[in-house]
Order: sequence, then C-alpha cells, then structure tokens
Amino acid sequence: MLLHNFCYALRVLFRDRMLIFWTYAFPIILGTFFSLAFSNIENSERLAVIDIAVVENEEFTASTLWKEAMAGLSKEDTEEQLFSTRYTTEGEAKELLAAKEITGYFKLSDGEAQVVVASSGMEETVLQYAVTEIAQTEKMIGQVAEYQISQGVMPTEESLKKLSEEVLGQVQQEEGIRDASNGRLSYTMVEFYTLIAMTCLYGGMLGMTVVNQNLANMSHKGKRVVVGPTKKRLVILGSTLAGYVAQLLGIALLFAYTVFVLQVDYGNRLPLIVLITLVGCLAGLAMGIAAAVLIKASENTKIGVMLSVTMLGCFLSGMMGITMKYIIDKHLPLVNRLNPANMITDGLYALYYYDTLERYWFDVISLLVFAGLLLAAAMFGLRRQKYDSI
Repeated sequence: MLLHNFCYALRVLFRDRMLIFWTYAFPIILGTFFSLAFSNIENSERLAVIDIAVVENEEFTASTLWKEAMAGLSKEDTEEQLFSTRYTTEGEAKELLAAKEITGYFKLSDGEAQVVVASSGMEETVLQYAVTEIAQTEKMIGQVAEYQISQGVMPTEESLKKLSEEVLGQVQQEEGIRDASNGRLSYTMVEFYTLIAMTCLYGGMLGMTVVNQNLANMSHKGKRVVVGPTKKRLVILGSTLAGYVAQLLGIALLFAYTVFVLQVDYGNRLPLIVLITLVGCLAGLAMGIAAAVLIKASENTKIGVMLSVTMLGCFLSGMMGITMKYIIDKHLPLVNRLNPANMITDGLYALYYYDTLERYWFDVISLLVFAGLLLAAAMFGLRRQKYDSI
C-alpha cells in the first residue's frame, strides 16, 4: 500500500505543469541569467599589472634581495607578475609620476624603502604592501645574520645569498601578493548558493501539494482517505516520500546543469555538498507540509505564502544582491539564523571558503532542527483535525 501511494503521488506531481515549472524549469532559467550576468564581472575586476618605477641608485644596485624581489614580481607573462617596472633616476621617476604614466615609485635611502605615490587607491596600496613585505624580509635576513655572528659564525657572501633566496622564496610562496580574483574563489558563488537554497525550499510546494491531496477539506481524494480503511499515516507517508524524491530530482537536475553547462565550480567537498542539499530539501519539504496543515486557506493562498516566504528568505541570504547577506549577518544576525535559505547558503559558503567545518555543521544541525520542529507541528495539527461533515 505504501508503494502504491508513493507511485500514485509521483504521477500526480508530474502531471502538475505549474509545479514542474517552479521546481525544475524556473531554477534553471534563473541560473542561466545568473551566469550571463556574472560571467565577466570578476574578469573586469581582475587586478591589472601595475606600472611602477624603481630609483636605481647605489643602494638598490648593491642589494641582491631587492633586485631579485622586483625581478620576480615583474617577470612578464607569468601568473605572479604584479608590476611592470622601469628602472630610472629619481628625477625621471618624478616626471613619470606627474605624467600619470606610473602608479608610483620607490627608492632605497639610508637603508629605508620610501614609496612615493600621487594619490591613494588599490594599486597604490598594493605597491606599498609589496615594498613593506620585501623590507621585512630584508630585516629578517639581517636578524638571522646578527644571530649567527653572536654565535661565532661569520656569514659569508655565499651563505647570505643562499639565505636570502630561501627566505624570499618562502615569503613569495606563502605570503606573496597574488591575484586570485579570477581563480576558484569567487564572491559571486553566493548567488548560485541562493539558487540552490531556493530550489530546495521550492520543493515545499511539492510537499504541500501531496499533503493537500490527502486532506478532506482540500480534495476529493482526501475525503476518500478519511472515510477509507487505509491508515491515514501510511497514505501521507507515501505521498511525502514521493514529494521528497521529486524534489531531489529537481535539485540533481539543477546541479547537473550548473556544473556541466554553466561550468560552475562548487569545490571538491562533494559528499558534504550533497549532505547539506539533502537536509535543505528536507527543510523545504517540512515547510510545505506545515503550510498545508497549519494554514487554513485555499491552495492558491498557501502557494502564495510559500513563494513569498521562500523569496524573502533568498533575498535576505543574498540572491538579489550579494551584500545583503553580509548586511543582515552584521546588523540582524538572528534573522538569518532563523532563515532556512540562509542556512543552506551559509553552509555551502562555509564549505567553499573555509578549511574548518564548525560553521558548516552548525548550519546542517540548524536545518535539521528547523525541519524537525515544522514536521512535529504538522503532525500535531494533523492529529487534531476533525470534520463535522465531508
């Protein structure tokens, strides 16, 4: 009987064209628009090679560290290239800066690196940061040399050169400035996370539909269920499972489309992504079941409530503007703690950006608690339902 109700509910769902559109077609259409809107936004913001000048005085010429560091940061046609460097006199550097042909220049004077810029901005900040990093590396090497001398070990020119290469290589590898704006990390991924959250919660309309089919005040089938010998809980369980399976098919279709067609990179933690998606679909289903049982209104009104709540939750989690999520998290954190769309979005966000899983598991557990409370309320409401006449 459970299998029969499951198959029957699936047929009912797939015959409802409106449900199929909102659950399967609409997320794919919206995802396509997201891809068209955001495909080039980060390429346009990619950090360009910065034109600078270096005052090639005696101090700079005598410093192997500074020459190698600048050569490495100015190496053409490499991912590490940060600067396009001109080696000039101080007078020529001033002329280039006045003509706005360079962002700025720096010179070594009495062991100190001095950066000269004409204005403030991202490129000027990057230049200052790079010079500071190299200066700190030089200071580190000097401290190591002083320690060796205090231990009675006289550093040779060869040993200092080797030490410089090792420290500089380590700094460039671990702390160097790299342009990651077009790499795997992408702030526009929040938009696709909200799309997944929306699809999970739209599944609530499936749950609401299958439950409405079994309520005596909502459908003729519900009247037959109430007066029939079949146990009501088995009928509703089979219908609910059918809604959940249909919902999972929709989210799987969305993932396949965004990964293979839109080339969206969700990261390499696939099992954890699948887990939070399954839990998110459960939360969406619970919302639909609770709406069907607890809201005393027509089916169209219930659908309107579900759509409104889902879209409001997605808006607050960043769907209509990436910064909205951060504004709500900063000023009204409790709102997003109670927002299932944000729980899903934030869990995927945590997997993508962080190495630790504390934030991810908090979101998963929050979704389970949210779904559990709604299902408990729905079950309690179903047990209390009585009809004077059908």
